[in-house]
Amino acid sequence: MDLENASAVALGALSWLGSADDMLPVFLNASGLSADGLRAGLGDLEILAAVLDFVLMDDSWVLSAAEHAGRDPLDFGRARQCLPGGMVPNWT
Repeated sequence: MDLENASAVALGALSWLGSADDMLPVFLNASGLSADGLRAGLGDLEILAAVLDFVLMDDSWVLSAAEHAGRDPLDFGRARQCLPGGMVPNWT
């Protein structure tokens, strides 16, 4: 997955947050962002990474967001790896 596709996956997850009952306020509270800050940061890769970090906390959220965005649920983890801070360490 490349950076452009990863950003699109994160924006799909954000669209789900906005459409799901009470999820956007939970994300805003957890992230410390305001609604205006989120809108202003839609092109900020770190904010998009935070969206994916949040959605990836719960498998049911991933499945719901994937259905909403028409994506493979595995795309969310793949996309997160492409965004800042998402590199998976190699422990071997």
